Amino acid sequence: MRIVIADDAVLLREGLVRLLTESGHQVVAAVGDGDALVEAVVAHQPDVSIVDVRMPPSHTDEGLRAAVEARRLVPRTPILVLSQYVEVSYADDLLATTGGAGGGIGYLLKDRVAAIDEFLDALRRVAAGGTVLDPEVVGQLFARRRRDDPLRELTPREREVLALMAEGRSNTAIARALVVSDGAVEKHVRNIFTKLTLPPDTEQHRRVLAVLTYLRN
Repeated sequence: MRIVIADDAVLLREGLVRLLTESGHQVVAAVGDGDALVEAVVAHQPDVSIVDVRMPPSHTDEGLRAAVEARRLVPRTPILVLSQYVEVSYADDLLATTGGAGGGIGYLLKDRVAAIDEFLDALRRVAAGGTVLDPEVVGQLFARRRRDDPLRELTPREREVLALMAEGRSNTAIARALVVSDGAVEKHVRNIFTKLTLPPDTEQHRRVLAVLTYLRN
């Protein structure tokens, strides 16, 4: 894959460059601020970009805002955001850029980079157009759910399936995690789509819409 990295921490940035290069990928740009990220995405149109949330000058949300701008200029460009902490409002803003229109989105804690195989798998899934969220992010978004929960019609098992979908897992991976058959998961997924009254469309599009409904409520 052709990859752009944006992180102001030189050691982490160079570590990612080495890891990805040794894994057979091409890092087409490695930058340290949001403006440079936007320029790199427009210039190189990479398969995926890895972006730190907090970058200069204020070290608040520059990376996220740059990622949103990059997706505006290059629609559907896949973005994997890395953050030191679970910052729920940033996750909400990032998810809002999908609009159900596709384009991979990921939000992982930086600790996950240490689990190299998991990190590389998440990167591949985001590049392929999937949604990958750190389990801790999913948990905190779940805790913020409003009283007028549109998911109230779902059974506990359907909520479990939807939570695992939000982590970017395939039906087969969900079946393995819940120790059920693939057919049982497919049935739960169909029920979720029906209960959330999602419009008929491609399977991937409806999965994205279901995950967005889950995370925004």
